[in-house]
Formats: sequence, structure tokens, C-alpha cells
Amino acid sequence: MEGVSYQRFPKIKIREVKDDYMKFELRETDASIANALRRVMISEVPTIAIDLVEIEVNSSVLNDEFIAHRLGLVPLISERAMAMRFSRDCDACDGDGQCEYCSVEFHLRAKCINDTTLDVTSKDLYSSDHTVVPVDFSDASSTIDNTESRGIIIVKLRRGQELILRAIARKGIGKDHAKWSPAATVTFMYEPEIYINEELMETLTMEEKQEFVDSSPTKVFDINPRNGQVYVHNAENYAYDDEVLKKAEAMGKPGLVEIHAKEDSFIFTVETTGGIKASQLLINAIEILKQKLDAVRLSADTVEADEQFGELGAHMRGG
Repeated sequence: MEGVSYQRFPKIKIREVKDDYMKFELRETDASIANALRRVMISEVPTIAIDLVEIEVNSSVLNDEFIAHRLGLVPLISERAMAMRFSRDCDACDGDGQCEYCSVEFHLRAKCINDTTLDVTSKDLYSSDHTVVPVDFSDASSTIDNTESRGIIIVKLRRGQELILRAIARKGIGKDHAKWSPAATVTFMYEPEIYINEELMETLTMEEKQEFVDSSPTKVFDINPRNGQVYVHNAENYAYDDEVLKKAEAMGKPGLVEIHAKEDSFIFTVETTGGIKASQLLINAIEILKQKLDAVRLSADTVEADEQFGELGAHMRGG
């Protein structure tokens, strides 16, 4: 109907947040926006990754291409990625992709001089920018000695073997190559609503109640030891597998529970590669999604202008 607005105002509630993990609720929107946000987080938030490797010396057991591929998959701290230029758009180096505005240079030099195997890891990469370095996965809060954990192993060298290389890291997005994806995993699920028919539940014996509770592969229900009543232990554990509904029907108690998915409420779980913090990943994704929606709106306005003004509208845009 003309004049009716379908504008919605999504809300986000943070449940849990760590550097590389985040859980939040997205409410008052639909699956299209939830899935768009998920896809942007995976494939369109930019990060920095090694894109060019020049190997000077390599006498290891791995060939040059193998080492270059492993280097590309090493996650780098990418907090400044949003401010960097894409190498293809950089006018400072004419698209060469080797200037301070669109790239970061790394050097690696390692040689094994004794009979002990030498592990060449991501911590042996020396960066020209102290803000862009390989991610450190060692747990600083752990009481375990982390001296042996020296980063991601690139190659192992034996006596006399040597590796010398230069690498260029550039800004990119996961849509171009998985090495630029900032997310290890991004998932969302509909928030479930579970209702227990208390009258029907009271007709079950304690053994039948226990069978019903145990029918769920995940711990959704539990029994209160004080009064013997079945209650919802954790609704979010429900995996929409319908096992409890099938069990209720098998027991001759259809309608024992009702389970519905809230169509405007989603629970997101985000894990990053460590390149950027999970909270920053969400903020960047929202900003990029807003830019894409603005582009769609501008495109729609352009089509409308063309219909109204014809060739004059195209001429005003320089077309």
C-alpha cells in the first residue's frame, strides 16, 4: 500500500565478548539482514595478508610455492586495514602495491647451524610496521611455560639448510581469497521459544519424564529435584532436530511441548582468526553493510531519476 513504511530498527545486545570470540543477539529484523551481516563479516571486512613472496635462498625440503602459500595463510594483526588503500586503487605507487599506504614489508632470515631441528615460525617474520605483525596465539594468562610455543610453524630446517625471503602484505577481502577472511566462523540461529504443557507433563511418571528429558541430544530440558517438574534448562541448546517432539508423539502425548522460532530474533556466534578483535569485526561489518545499502539506495534513486528526466538525468551525472 502506497505511503506505508516498512522501515525497521534492528537492535544488538552483546552477551559475551573476548578478543577472538563474541556472542550477541540481533533483534527486530529478519533473516535477510541477519544473513547479509554474516556474509559481510566473513567475506567483505578487509584484513592484511601476505600476497607477494620473493625467495632469495631456500634449501629446505619444501618448495618455494609451498612456503609462499603457508606464509599467505599466517594471520596478521589488521587493526589498520580499514584505513589502508587497496593496492589496485593506490595512486602513490600506481597500483604496484609496494608503498607505505597500501602494503607492509616483511623479512625472514633463518639458518640451522647445529644438529637440532630448527623450527622457523611466524615469529621469525620481521615487519616494517610494528602495528602489523603475525598474530600471537600464546596464552599470556597460562601458567604453562610458553617458551616452546613460538608461533605458527612455516618450515623446519636441519643442519646447513637456510631460508631467506622478502614478503609483501596487502589489504584484501575474503571474497577475493580466504587468507583475507577475518572470521574463523560466523553462525546464527533463530532464538527458540519453548512452551511446556504442564497439565500433560503431570500425567507422566518420573521414568517417562526422564526418558523425555534424555531424548534431546543437547541438554534442553531438566528435572527439578525438589518438585519433580520438567523445566527448560537452556532453550538455546535446542538444535531444531525435533527429537523431543517425536518422543512426545511416541509416548502418546502430542502437544507435550511447543517449540517455535522467533522470526525476528537471532543469536550470533563469532570467532575470528585473531587478525582483528571480534567486537571490531562486528563494527566494521555494520559500517560496510551500511555503505552497500547506501549504494543500493543511490542506484534506486538513479533509476527513478532516469525514468523522470530521461537523457537529462544521465547527462547531469556525466553519462
